[in-house]
Amino acid sequence: MTTIISPENTWMLMAAMTVTVALSIYLEQTYTWASQLSGAVIALVAALALVNAGVVPAHAALYDDVVWGYFVPLAIPLLLLQTNVRKIWRETGRLLLIFLIGAAGTICGAVLGCILMDGAIDGLPKVAAMMTGSYIGGGVNFTALADAFKVGGTLVSSTIVADNLNMAIYFLILLGIAGNAFFRRVYTHPLIDEAERSGISEEGKTRAAGYWGRKDISLKDIAMCVAYAVVVVTLSKFLGTTLGTAVSPDAGALAKMGSTFLGSQYVWITLISMAFASAFEKQAASMNGAQEIGTFFIYMFFFVIGVPASISEILTNAPLLFVFCLLMVAVNMLFVLIGGKLLGFDLEDILIASNANIGGPTTAAGMAISQGWNQLVGPAMLVGTFGYAIGTYLGILVGSILGA
Repeated sequence: MTTIISPENTWMLMAAMTVTVALSIYLEQTYTWASQLSGAVIALVAALALVNAGVVPAHAALYDDVVWGYFVPLAIPLLLLQTNVRKIWRETGRLLLIFLIGAAGTICGAVLGCILMDGAIDGLPKVAAMMTGSYIGGGVNFTALADAFKVGGTLVSSTIVADNLNMAIYFLILLGIAGNAFFRRVYTHPLIDEAERSGISEEGKTRAAGYWGRKDISLKDIAMCVAYAVVVVTLSKFLGTTLGTAVSPDAGALAKMGSTFLGSQYVWITLISMAFASAFEKQAASMNGAQEIGTFFIYMFFFVIGVPASISEILTNAPLLFVFCLLMVAVNMLFVLIGGKLLGFDLEDILIASNANIGGPTTAAGMAISQGWNQLVGPAMLVGTFGYAIGTYLGILVGSILGA
């Protein structure tokens, strides 16, 4: 389809993408309704609207070569600077527990979906692997698993389309549960009560504006953050290329899984980043600006995952994939709601843990900020980024078991 901005017009396309992301962040920090949605969701929906209006193309080198090729890998080390393994358990032990219950639900949903829809979708085990990684970690895990299992572009695009529609519905359901009288009777909800008493943040700001306020960031901080991320990604790409070929993929299923595991740059990015954050906690904490830069890159990634969501493709190519993704989300929510009730978790913990599973740390933290659950913002980021750490591994495991 011919679009106003052609795929080859990289600068104009980059202008459209960055302006959309900047507008999403502005709206999130200016208006209460936008803060409740989160800037990441606004960027995704805006991209969906632009591509379906014929303004921007659904596929372009900018998306694949720049955003997926550079911005996403660089975002991971920056966001994982908070992923001190000891700190995760010390500060978010309870939230991590319900997060892991949700991860188990995601895996069960993937397996159940493959059993119920066996033969209905070509390459379903590969979809199950990608969505397991995505619904435990995030879009970066989806990308890693698509590359690991050599998933065809058409299937990847159709899955993203189905996932985008599913995510929009899922976020609305989460917000609905938070305000639903039935769930408030069944679960305790101290933070919801506190937020309703306090109203919006001080000086008329949205809660997102309060959280993302100006911080002490110097030129040295920016230089250190960018240099750190580039070095981590460079080393990870070298290790992935070198060690991925060290194991013969023809030596059997276990060897194939090992080759896939060792050959993924995202596996090494995660390992190196977590090792640095855990071993050098003070140095990692002093790198101001890492969260802001990494989150800005992730917002652009949200724009990119929104552009393949063509309404016509949803209607023609992705209905069954949408059902599969919806089933995975339903099982995840069933696990966290039942598990959370049995273990005495508050409703806010349950919803944020599920969001950290399905949406990742950015949307989970965004929801916590938008709802005024400030005590859960940090834990949401921590457990969500921990999902990045384990999502690819569990996706590879599920895909290998199902024969992807």
